[in-house]
Amino acid sequence: MDCALAVSGLGKRYGARTALAGVDLEVGRGELVGLLGPNGAGKSTLTKIACGLVRPSTGTAEVCGAPAGSAPARRALGYLAELFRFPGWSSADEVLTLHQRLAGSGGGGGERAELLGLVGLADASAVRVDAMSKGMQQRLGIAQALVGDPKLVLLDEPTSALDPVGRRTVRDLLESLRGRGAGVLLSSHLLSEVELVCDRVSIIDAGRVVAAGRPSELARPRGVEVDTAGGTRSFPGAGREDAPRIVSDLVAAGEPVYGVRVLRSSLEDVYLEAVRGA
Repeated sequence: MDCALAVSGLGKRYGARTALAGVDLEVGRGELVGLLGPNGAGKSTLTKIACGLVRPSTGTAEVCGAPAGSAPARRALGYLAELFRFPGWSSADEVLTLHQRLAGSGGGGGERAELLGLVGLADASAVRVDAMSKGMQQRLGIAQALVGDPKLVLLDEPTSALDPVGRRTVRDLLESLRGRGAGVLLSSHLLSEVELVCDRVSIIDAGRVVAAGRPSELARPRGVEVDTAGGTRSFPGAGREDAPRIVSDLVAAGEPVYGVRVLRSSLEDVYLEAVRGA
């Protein structure tokens, strides 16, 4: 898989403080990767290095094969910061026009209309930022990150101000980015959202990767529950492969079975275990 983002041995020190301590991370084209970690873990530093806003102390970061911060790398990426501000007097269309000029995009009005439609703001092109709700501003921020059809999209807490409908819109948008072949690095504290959309996750703590892989690979068995006429029976040490035998034994013992659930740890469980262990 071609890499939209390739980070190797990435380290960053601010005086005596270590923000990153040898991080390795890849985002393939057409892949969604979740970047998780507590506040101060190094997520924002890694993202700023990828954008070229901060220089690493050690290691390398490349965007579509170009050194992070170089002109080709900047042209290949879109970025939504966690805390962003647009001029309150500007309309949605004017905000995107400005960012088209900054990105060197020749998409014109057609691109702006398409992006506003993608984020559910098709009827808000003339609405000024000051008149928008926080959720509308958040969606406009996502739209500006997609100006110029970037091959790498860095999103920092993109659903933090959105209601369930808005979060669903963003999930659908992320799926469309995968179809376009864009790589997405999604930094979020909403672990349930990350678990729904991301192909892989990297959990960092104190500047180091403490767990990485597909959410399904990181999850661990938590037993089997069986709904019977006598109530719910729990088998804590059992796994998926044990479920048929358990049901067979219960039925053979004359106990009606109405449902079976194979329990696995959630991404939140994995995250808490990894961070506490680190």
